[in-house]
Amino acid sequence: VQLQASGGGLVQAGGSLRLSCAASGRTFGTYAVGWFRQAPGKEREFVAASSGSTKYAEFVKGRFSISRDNAKNTVNLQMNSLKPEDTAVYYCAAGRGPPSSFSRSYEYWGRGTQVTVSS
Repeated sequence: VQLQASGGGLVQAGGSLRLSCAASGRTFGTYAVGWFRQAPGKEREFVAASSGSTKYAEFVKGRFSISRDNAKNTVNLQMNSLKPEDTAVYYCAAGRGPPSSFSRSYEYWGRGTQVTVSS
């Protein structure tokens, strides 16, 4: 499975962005897909994941929404009410099993997309 994240950019606080993760592979629908982020000087952290169910980090609940279109092999992350602390490189990853907040649960990783939120 190859993954490509896109949709990042510069946005003002309170604004919105929609990230997309495009995947190759006919069995993509059987994989859990997660979004992680890494800010400068910080460790990578879990944001959201989707399989048959969804899972969110506490700090994005009510602001971010993950959705997937298996027919198009894409998983989207709608990010609303963005805050400067959401600034990071966002990565999508795929792995077998249920949605997980642990990066070690994911076998495949795409290149990240930069999200910058100005105050």
